[in-house]
Amino acid sequence: MSNEESSQDQPRSLRNPSIRRRRLEMLTLPHIAPLTSYVHQLRDRGIGEVPYFDPMDGGINAKVLFLYEKPGPMTSSDPGSKRAGSGFISRNNDDPTAEATFHFMEKAGIPRKITVTWNVIPGWNGTIKVTSQELRQGVDCVTELITLLPDLRAVIFVGKNAAKAKPLLEGKGLHLSSSDHPSPRVRALFRSRWENIPYVWARAIDGSNPQQP
Repeated sequence: MSNEESSQDQPRSLRNPSIRRRRLEMLTLPHIAPLTSYVHQLRDRGIGEVPYFDPMDGGINAKVLFLYEKPGPMTSSDPGSKRAGSGFISRNNDDPTAEATFHFMEKAGIPRKITVTWNVIPGWNGTIKVTSQELRQGVDCVTELITLLPDLRAVIFVGKNAAKAKPLLEGKGLHLSSSDHPSPRVRALFRSRWENIPYVWARAIDGSNPQQP
């Protein structure tokens, strides 16, 4: 990793406006441009504020898809928000769940370039609640996304709402697994399960052999 990449790839680094601008400049790079185009398509459908995929991740070269539940307020770049977010789904976002994700990925020993992070529900609509209709629409979007990831071998569903989509994605030749969500709420209520998340992720990666040619 270059010095520039290292400075960008730190916990909560997207609180820095210059780093957010640099991340936006990267959206046309070959590994991420098709996913950027897909985000624009989703936005045109009017399903909420759809954040960008993080170009620091593997993009279309990813072998593992981490599917969270739904974008949160720190993915929103709406200037009218009380607290400006990044506009990205990213482990570098300025919130505790993203920070935990950053550290858990390191602890699990998962190379960033083999991963891509997304949500079953692709758009933020001002609430963390998930309806059954949103879930069904979200699974359709995930199915579309998978067609853009030719090297994909595994999907990890992060959180109980994300795991509801797991049966709907069976039979696609992918290694499917699930984990708890690295949120402050899970940490407060189920501390041992929260601390076990990186080990669950590492076992899922080992089980799918995503680093093999």
